[in-house]
Amino acid sequence: MESYEELLLANKAWVHERLKIRHDFFSRHVEAQRPGFLWIGCSDSRVPAEEITGAGPGELFVHRNIANMVVANDLNFLSVLQYAVEILMVDHIIVCGHYNCGGVKSVMNSADFGLISKWLAGVKEVYRVHQHQIESLTGSQARWDRLVEINVTEQLWNLAKTPILLGANGQSHPTLHGWVYDARTGYLKEIARLLPDSPVEEVVRAAQRG
Repeated sequence: MESYEELLLANKAWVHERLKIRHDFFSRHVEAQRPGFLWIGCSDSRVPAEEITGAGPGELFVHRNIANMVVANDLNFLSVLQYAVEILMVDHIIVCGHYNCGGVKSVMNSADFGLISKWLAGVKEVYRVHQHQIESLTGSQARWDRLVEINVTEQLWNLAKTPILLGANGQSHPTLHGWVYDARTGYLKEIARLLPDSPVEEVVRAAQRG
């Protein structure tokens, strides 16, 4: 059996199990969605948003890219953000990175992957700004882990500065969270949080505290 056929069979089994639990499991989501969260995560296949949070269909609005970046001129990301904030009116936005992120490691190793490296230019700048703090740590894994954490807080800062969030009114302004997933343990860790009425500078202080 081909690997893609296994995925199709697994889907059928999943549908069967969901319908056993609730007969309208799928039909109740057909007309509209009202997720409470926008998830901005890494494309890494080891970090499936719904799986690691236990969320079901309709609970997370998900955007993923390499190294969980918030890029000011990325129309794909901005469209997702605008829809989540202005149409879905999500209550929370989560920027989630993960330890052992290959995109982050490539920046530390100065590896050149062509177009991918251009996408990661923002992470490279994060590394340059915080290099002294990162390189003061003992061991390559500790330095890698720290850059992953700092990158999350920097992307949260970028998120808070977007015109979409700066212009959001109090009723639709979500709480922002910076999380890191540890594939070694399966646990998520919150490293920063920005409430709707908090100054954006709180994110920077979170990055400095470490």
